[in-house]
Amino acid sequence: MGKKIFSGVQPTGNLHLGNYLGAIKNFVELSNDKDNDCIFCVVDLHAITVKQNPKELRSNIRETVATFVASGIDPKKSIIFNQSKVTAHSEAAWILSCSARTGWLSRMTQFKEKAGKDKEKASVGLYSYPVLMAADILLYDTTHVPVGDDQKQHLELCRDIAQKFNNDFGAENFFKAPEPLIQKQFSRIMSLKDGLKKMSKSELSDLSRINLTDNADQIINKIKKAKTDPLPMPSNNEELDKRHEAKNLIGIYSSLTGTKLEKSINEFSGKNFSEFKEILSQVLVEKISPISNEISKLLAEKNFLDSILLEGSEKADKIASKKMKKIHEILGF
Repeated sequence: MGKKIFSGVQPTGNLHLGNYLGAIKNFVELSNDKDNDCIFCVVDLHAITVKQNPKELRSNIRETVATFVASGIDPKKSIIFNQSKVTAHSEAAWILSCSARTGWLSRMTQFKEKAGKDKEKASVGLYSYPVLMAADILLYDTTHVPVGDDQKQHLELCRDIAQKFNNDFGAENFFKAPEPLIQKQFSRIMSLKDGLKKMSKSELSDLSRINLTDNADQIINKIKKAKTDPLPMPSNNEELDKRHEAKNLIGIYSSLTGTKLEKSINEFSGKNFSEFKEILSQVLVEKISPISNEISKLLAEKNFLDSILLEGSEKADKIASKKMKKIHEILGF
């Protein structure tokens, strides 16, 4: 039996290699399996937990769609839409927030990290957004959700909320408890300037990341300048674990080529970084340049991108509205 897959990406603009290898590449593989029903959501409601410039947000929504399509997700085979266009997401989030418990939300580590020291100044949206994430997933009877380590806790919360609602209203199995889909052959992608920091668009130096809009020359230059150490390439896993920048670059190579980490270590053991960086640059240019070129073309076709979102939101709305109608009946509305 095929899987029903739901996943969302925030339209924060400037998607990078970490986003591609951590999520989008996996989305493409899942959507290419004809047994899967895939829904990919541009989660613009989640994005506004942080203040956004409206013009930039509109542009970033289109850029996220362009990145999906340029990477190989076919909008005819999978649903691509933006969350704000399907009102059931907001309504279900409110209803589920009445089943969720403050104690559960208070344990969410991502809120603690994002809110920082002064939690009193954080928005209610930032605190409660895992409930909206649960609504996103549960509205579509999702069976599987691709998640990274940082979202596993939110998926557990989603399962708890589903179970609480079902128990409270005697609606056994009404909300399905989704399973996590963890990527195999994937290394977490870190900054090219610091192997202990996650690759991020918020880091000041553009040299710290490979953007999906970078051209071949930019990619080659960034890998050339990527931080390394003076030793030759590591020869075993134990040595690799102690050398964070080397681990990151070999992880990128392994994730892009679909090679096991051990095999990549053996392939480059004892070689100079300069030799490895040349090969890594070639692989990156081969994989990322076509995506970058396609994104540029698609961004010039705003009407086409908007039509994908419109068509996708109509399909999503049909599914979500049906579920919402049943929720109303259960609640006695």
